[in-house]
Amino acid sequence: MTTPLLLIVDDSRTSRMLIRGLIAQLRPDWRLVEAGNGDEALAAVEAEVPTHVSMDVNMPGMSGLEAAARIRIKHPEVRIVMCTANIQESTRNAAAQAGIGFVSKPITERSVTESLAFWEAAP
Repeated sequence: MTTPLLLIVDDSRTSRMLIRGLIAQLRPDWRLVEAGNGDEALAAVEAEVPTHVSMDVNMPGMSGLEAAARIRIKHPEVRIVMCTANIQESTRNAAAQAGIGFVSKPITERSVTESLAFWEAAP
């Protein structure tokens, strides 16, 4: 079994650091990669397909929903969670229809634990 790879995508460096720190505590064996926007996320996926993705929705350029959709087209096995402050019903519905998890910010141990539950649940 290969070591899980988590791609953390958020335009907020602070959010990426918080997620990285909590995952490092909760899953110290996981490998972690970061991207600051949707384009960087797609480039990271081309370099190495992650097992899991934590994706913000509102970022400069490509939205997280668009980036997630592009990842899902090529790699439907990747487990993606939208981790965002954009808690509008339309955003939640778009994530649910795409088979993507949804966790609201702020980044806390609870929100990361909810993400872990989604990533590690049987597909």
